[in-house]
Amino acid sequence: MQKNNDRVIIFDTTLRDGEQSPGASMNMEEKIQIALQLEKLKVDVIEAGFAAASPGDFEAIENIAKEVKNSTICSLARAIDSDIKSAGDSIAKANLQRIHTFIATSPIHMEYKLKMTPDEVIKRAVRAVEYAKTFTKDVEFSCEDAGRSDVSFLKEILDAVINAGATTLNIPDTVGYRMPAEMGSLIKELNDFVKQRAIISVHCHNDLGLAVANSMSCIENGARQVECTINGLGERAGNAAMEEIVMILKTRKDYFGGVDTNINTKELFPASRLVANITGIIPQPNKAIVGKNAFAHESGIHQDGVLKNSQTYEIIKPSDVGVEEANTIVLGKHSGRAAFRDKLDSMGIKLSDDELNDAFARFKLLSDKKKEIYDEDIRAIISDEITKIPQTYELVNLQLSDCMNGFPSAAISVKVDDEIKIEAGLGKGTIDAVFKTIDRISSIEGYLADYQVNSVTKGKDALAKVTVKVVFEDSKPAVIGHGVSIDTMVASAKAYIGALNSYIYMKDTLSNKNKGTI
Repeated sequence: MQKNNDRVIIFDTTLRDGEQSPGASMNMEEKIQIALQLEKLKVDVIEAGFAAASPGDFEAIENIAKEVKNSTICSLARAIDSDIKSAGDSIAKANLQRIHTFIATSPIHMEYKLKMTPDEVIKRAVRAVEYAKTFTKDVEFSCEDAGRSDVSFLKEILDAVINAGATTLNIPDTVGYRMPAEMGSLIKELNDFVKQRAIISVHCHNDLGLAVANSMSCIENGARQVECTINGLGERAGNAAMEEIVMILKTRKDYFGGVDTNINTKELFPASRLVANITGIIPQPNKAIVGKNAFAHESGIHQDGVLKNSQTYEIIKPSDVGVEEANTIVLGKHSGRAAFRDKLDSMGIKLSDDELNDAFARFKLLSDKKKEIYDEDIRAIISDEITKIPQTYELVNLQLSDCMNGFPSAAISVKVDDEIKIEAGLGKGTIDAVFKTIDRISSIEGYLADYQVNSVTKGKDALAKVTVKVVFEDSKPAVIGHGVSIDTMVASAKAYIGALNSYIYMKDTLSNKNKGTI
């Protein structure tokens, strides 16, 4: 397979490996929204999930395959026939399809996990690739734990799967063990061996904080696909961050000999914010490219330099990654729907008519309470619209007070299937009172696993964005809910109810899937 030596293929695994990050589980609508944003980014390959993992994963991949038109949709599969069939069926309706199959190749994995000999592993790998080829021509093969595998064995198994039809060969540093020079040397040796027969890919984990450095060393030595995630999301310490890899190649074309990607970099910041909003995992303020402080200058010397010439301290323009340099908007309670739609268009946000109407109504309510409205406010109030699921429960009113004995109380009105239910309850704290009262209304008990409050913008009247992770009854893992309001307690109630709605939706979806009544 002829390689394009001037372009690196971006393989995004936010929806698969990224979702394995503890607490980052997403419902189907949220996954579709992220997939559509990845398409706007012009990601080459979207690994939409692991089809055999669950009925929910299969359905999410299947729906993403229907929605996304311009990116290749990929499903992961172990080197097992049933996994590969699930993967092939899940991507069947995609315009561009790929199956990504893998098996471990390190001595420790083969002996203790697989309990297979090297010859058995090669036979299993060849069978997996040949079977995957019956579903799609685009088959990727991964050597799990390649970073700790014997190089001579890697060459043997790669040669076998190339002959079986694999078009991309992935060399993962599965446990983030290798140093950049080691990864670069390994890729150079394998690239020289493979030559033009297949594309060499890398998937570097961040256990030692080297995922991006290792990925760049691999690119320098011939890798032409990089597997990465938005915000570096992923299990344990995460994966290589897409935004960093892309902007390194763009900013240092001189060093990498003009090698670049197809990524629309102006969509990097919006993608980062969308993933953060949905998962509740916010990049640290000093995170490169997309962190809150990535383009902030507090030092007087730095401020003076930037004011005279931004290039004195900025090697990347904020606008290049989609950060709005002037983020206030001239919209208020007298603004009409046309002006609101025009603003969304300028921000690259597309909504259906129903979504627009709902978002506009929320905007009008906000403009009655808030003096200045920022682009981030707009993004916050529409994020719930674009990832909306059926609303079994909807907050109507919330009142808080302290009882005579000092315990906080909450009186809550909730709309349930066109009926208003009102309950009151006590708690050890205000949040506890709010959540326990909602439990009484729903008759579903929840356990709060995590609670985060973030300011969407600046000022005393800033919107509060609350993210909760809740375990309901037998739900596993925790379900994520979001709420936005000027009042933090109202935002908290909305977030908890959002998690409750998501739990009910996912439970009903799984039940219908098992009944075959999708």
